[in-house]
Amino acid sequence: MTSPLKITDDIEQLLEILPPHIRLSLEKLEGLSTLIEAVLDFGRLPEARCPHEFHYLSDRYVSREEIDYIVARVGKFGKDNRAGIERTLHRISAIRNRTSDIIGLTCRVGRAVYGTIDVVSDLLEEDRNILLMGRPGVGKTTMLREMARVLSDVHRKRVIVVDTSNEIAGDGDIPHTGIGSARRMQVQVPEYQHAVMIEAVENHMPEVIVVDEIGVLEEAYAARTIAERGVQLIATAHGNTLENLLLNPTLSDLVGGIQAVTLSDEEARKRGTQKTVLERKAPPTFDMVLEIRDRETFVIHHRLDEAVDQLLRGGVPSPEVRTRNDDGSYRVVPNMREEEPSVNSRSFVIHPSIACAKEHLRIFPYGISRSRLEKAIENLKSSAVIVRTWDNADIILTLKNQEKRDSKKFRAAIFQGIPVVSIKSNTIMQIENFLKDHHMYWSSKDGEEALRETKKGIEFVLREKKDYELSAASSSIRRLQHGIISMHRLRSVSVGKEPHRRVKISSRGLPPFQNGV
Repeated sequence: MTSPLKITDDIEQLLEILPPHIRLSLEKLEGLSTLIEAVLDFGRLPEARCPHEFHYLSDRYVSREEIDYIVARVGKFGKDNRAGIERTLHRISAIRNRTSDIIGLTCRVGRAVYGTIDVVSDLLEEDRNILLMGRPGVGKTTMLREMARVLSDVHRKRVIVVDTSNEIAGDGDIPHTGIGSARRMQVQVPEYQHAVMIEAVENHMPEVIVVDEIGVLEEAYAARTIAERGVQLIATAHGNTLENLLLNPTLSDLVGGIQAVTLSDEEARKRGTQKTVLERKAPPTFDMVLEIRDRETFVIHHRLDEAVDQLLRGGVPSPEVRTRNDDGSYRVVPNMREEEPSVNSRSFVIHPSIACAKEHLRIFPYGISRSRLEKAIENLKSSAVIVRTWDNADIILTLKNQEKRDSKKFRAAIFQGIPVVSIKSNTIMQIENFLKDHHMYWSSKDGEEALRETKKGIEFVLREKKDYELSAASSSIRRLQHGIISMHRLRSVSVGKEPHRRVKISSRGLPPFQNGV
C-alpha cells in the first residue's frame, strides 16, 4: 500500500524576499497553497498566478526599487538569468533590457513532493534506464528529484544528479534535502550539460546518473555513452509522447534512431508494405519510457525497443497505464492508446478539448490583443474564457500573418491536437465575429454532428485512400474541420460556393499546414 503525497514548499522563504506590501497581499491570498509564481514587471501591476487564474497583488505599478529589493535578497543570477534561494527549490528568473538591467522577475514556487513515484517505484528496482516524458509543468522534474532520493536513500546506490540551472536540487552549494543523499554536480551554463554528464561518469564512479531535460544532439550522444558504460540513467526529454520523440530528428537517437530501408520485392510482399520502410537504426539508449499524462496517470512502455518497432511498422503499442487512487495506491487501467496516431499508420484521434460540445470555450490568444479579446467577450456577454498557455486551450486564436510567420509553432500545437483559427486583423469586430461563430459551434448540435462527420471522413480517406467531401458548413465550422483534418496530416480544401461551401479531404500527400477557408 502506498501513501498519499506529502508536499513541502518553504513558501515563507520565498515571501521573505518580496517587498512588504506584496508579501502581505500574498499572505492574504486564499489560493496561496496552489501559487505557481509571482510576476513583477517594471511599470506593470504585480501578479500572483495560480492554476487557471491570476490575481493582482497591488494597485500600484512595480518600481525599479522593488525589483532591486528582490534581487539583493536572492543568489547570483547565472548566464541563464536564473537565481534561487539557498536550500529551497524556488526559482527566480530575470528579464533584462538592452543594457542588461533587470526589469522583470518571475518568482516561481518550488515544491518538493514526496510520494510522487509510489505508483511506479517498482520500476527503480530493475536497474534499467528510464526516460520520463510529458508536457511542461506536469511534474517531470519533481519525479526525477524523488527518484534520486529513493535510489540513494532506499536502494543505497551511488547517485549523481547533473543539475542544470539548479532545477533539481535548488540554489546554493548545499543541495536540497529532496534529493536525499545523492550528490549534485552543478552546470555553469546549459550548453555544458553534456560535458558534465560525461565528467560525472569519468570522475566519480556513479551507479546512477540523473539528468533533467535532454534537449540537444550532444546530450543525446552523452546519454548513449553513459548507457554503454553500464551506468543506470534516469532522465527527462523534450516531448509529450513516444511518438513525439520518434519524429524529433535531434533526439530520436534516444530511442534508437530512424533510418529508411529499401526492401526486396519479395520481402515487401511478405510484409505487405511499400519497398521503402522506416526501421530502428540501433538499440535504444533507454530501456523504457514513462509518459506522465497528468499527476495521477502514467503510461509505461516497458520494452521500448518493441514499442518503437511497432510504431515504425504501423502498429499501435500496448503500454501499461496506471492511475493513482485517492489513498495513494494505484490501479492498472485498460490501454488508453488504442486510437492514437503512429508514425506510419494514421489512426483517428480527437483531442479531448474538442471531443464534445462545451459550455465554455477556452481561448489562447497568440498575437491577438488580450484586452481586445476581453472587451469582445464582455460586449457579447460570452462564456468564453482566456487561458495563459495553449496546453489548457480548446482553440488557439491568431492572425493570418502571425500564422505564416510562426508556422512551426502552430504545427506543434496542431500535432498536440489543438485547433488553430486565424482572423484577418486585430480588431474587436473581427474578434466578435469569431466569438459569435465559434460559440454557436461549441454549444450546438450542428457542431457535434460536424465533428462526427469529420471523423467519419478522415477514417474513410485513411482506409480507402480516396477523397471525401463533407456536408456544407459555415466558415467557422469549416475552420475547425480543417484544423482537425490537418492534425492527422491530411490535406483539405474548401470547395463550392456559399451556402453550399464544404470541406473536401484529399488523399494526396501530406499537408505542410492547415489550409485556408
